[in-house]
Amino acid sequence: MPSSAVSKDPTLDVELDWFSRGTQVVIGLDEVGRGAIAGPVAVGAHAVAAGIGEFPVGLRDSKLLSEKKREAIAPLVAQWGTGAVGFATAAEIDERGITAMLGESARRALLELHAAGVAVDRALIILDGSHDWLSPVLRAPLNIVTRVGADRQRASVAAASVGAKVARDALMREAHEAHPHYAWASNKGYGAAAHYAGIAEHGLTDLHRKTWVK
Repeated sequence: MPSSAVSKDPTLDVELDWFSRGTQVVIGLDEVGRGAIAGPVAVGAHAVAAGIGEFPVGLRDSKLLSEKKREAIAPLVAQWGTGAVGFATAAEIDERGITAMLGESARRALLELHAAGVAVDRALIILDGSHDWLSPVLRAPLNIVTRVGADRQRASVAAASVGAKVARDALMREAHEAHPHYAWASNKGYGAAAHYAGIAEHGLTDLHRKTWVK
């Protein structure tokens, strides 16, 4: 592969490196829905333990998979490690801002992992991106590293992205049934033309991030 090319397939190289240093659990974190104008923001957390087997064939960052492929691989991802998804509502985003609610969503997902028996306090947490928006909402510090492109490069983070995307998409399809005027089944709450047309004709719902709608 040319040096300028970047693989779209994640690896377990970093997770295995941390395991070799004595870390027992690595947790990948990734957000979905940050830029939407309706619906919650979601943060997926996926924990893999030392001795984990190879990740499911075809796993990639959720943005690189079609909806059909994401839905097909999600059950396999759920069996590979332990996953959870935390959400923050549109109202919470309007009140506290998106950055704070990314952190809160991640905290909620980590609490689910803790309840499932994952040793979150002893884990290495890989957060996709360059900014640590998790630490400010924590009551006790955790071992967090940020990595730009981790959703494409790290299997644990790619798994988190798939879990979050599939869970949030399901919520938006359900919301579409109650509010069909905004085409959420297709745009999932993002600012597509059909979505804005629905706002122009029918106004805003409680699921809209009111401070975001222009």
